[in-house]
Amino acid sequence: MKIVCSGKYVSIRQITQGDTNNIVRWRNNPNVLRNFIDQQKITFESHEKWLETKVFTGEVIQFIIQDNETKTDIGSVFIRDIDMNHRHGEFGIFIGEDDFRGKGRGTEACLLICKYSFEQVGLERIYLRVLANNSGAIRSYQKVGFVEEGVFRNHVIVNGKKSDLMFMGLLKEEFTYEK
Repeated sequence: MKIVCSGKYVSIRQITQGDTNNIVRWRNNPNVLRNFIDQQKITFESHEKWLETKVFTGEVIQFIIQDNETKTDIGSVFIRDIDMNHRHGEFGIFIGEDDFRGKGRGTEACLLICKYSFEQVGLERIYLRVLANNSGAIRSYQKVGFVEEGVFRNHVIVNGKKSDLMFMGLLKEEFTYEK
């Protein structure tokens, strides 16, 4: 499995169909799912369809995050809805292994994928949507350089409750990569 980029704590490698079991397990983990806008659980079949119609067509670039010390696959990072006419895409990430959350692995993976997206893919802007009450994720994104661009109040309903949705963005000319 080809490593695309590496940092101090994590490496980013290409995703394969063999990762489907982990992706489904991680994505359906209650600790991951609670921070997703779409609260629906995914299936093996739905992830296979995602790979075939989105990832393998180039519409989405998705990778597996691997912990450098243990060589454990711990999550996934991706850029979706890539628009090369306007040179932007939407960032997404999840750390699926509970023992690796809150230890800087996600922040470093975010740095790595942003660098890759700007330098290798040719994007000029990366944006994301995050539940406004997900303060840990917001702090991580701010460390990478994302800035708040707006909040849509009561924009989504998560577990029966109205939730605000924050939009954040990062421009290539504002991004600095520091390990």
